[in-house]
Amino acid sequence: MSHSILNISPEQRARWQVPTFDAPLWAGRMRDYCVVIPVINEGERIRSLLQKMAALDIAAVADILIVDGGSTDGSLAVDALQVLGVRGLLVKTAPGKLSAQLRCAYAFALDHGYEGIITIDGNDKDDPEAIPRFIAALESGVDFVQASRFIKGGRAENTPGMRDLAIRFIHAPCLSLASGFKWTDTTQGFRAYSRKMLLDPAIAPFRDVFMGYELLAYLSCRAPRLGYRCIELPTIRRYPVGKVPTKIDGFRGNVVMLAVLVKACLGGYTATKVEDDSNRHAE
Repeated sequence: MSHSILNISPEQRARWQVPTFDAPLWAGRMRDYCVVIPVINEGERIRSLLQKMAALDIAAVADILIVDGGSTDGSLAVDALQVLGVRGLLVKTAPGKLSAQLRCAYAFALDHGYEGIITIDGNDKDDPEAIPRFIAALESGVDFVQASRFIKGGRAENTPGMRDLAIRFIHAPCLSLASGFKWTDTTQGFRAYSRKMLLDPAIAPFRDVFMGYELLAYLSCRAPRLGYRCIELPTIRRYPVGKVPTKIDGFRGNVVMLAVLVKACLGGYTATKVEDDSNRHAE
């Protein structure tokens, strides 16, 4: 196991804005990389994903951490999670949605010395067989790996028509133009980040401005502009037939996502110079 030279000073850590959370399960770090799975009331879907990961022996290459946004469906019993190879369960106790959950998990992972973080949604739409390839990319020096169902070798199954069009002709093109990197699949959360990138004060992901779905669009825009090495890897994303498992639903949800996209592309989430300078001084 390697040891990161990218340490976090107490002064730098004190400036992070991290939502409060509990850790009812933490078995300690075993690997250099972790897989973070954000969930809220995913029921059988999270169990199915964890069973697939167990069959692939993902725990042999990365520690599995779940970050719960406040599930009430009984799907995250600690004993059952441990049987399926989960090493950590974090339960957010503060307000906020996905970005708040991710800030909890990313701070926890960085505090515990992980070299990189892979994130996969807990709704069982992504095939976790790609996780070892994400890790290999991070180990080769890539800083940001994005899953894509739309590049050669990837596969999109049952993607709702309007969502497919919105990703291909609005979301991905806008972020590509704003970032200078050609993205093809920018709305999904199956991705990986290096420790170096997340600790960069010019990235500054630990801010309370990231509460909903802002962090994903922001990082897709900001990281390439700062010169970080970014790639897309082909993956399989399967939507079930019938009701689509998603936390973004209806007209209002789509309007919010569009507003986030526009703000990210226009630099609205970029850390201010004062924040940058204070964080650099902390280093």
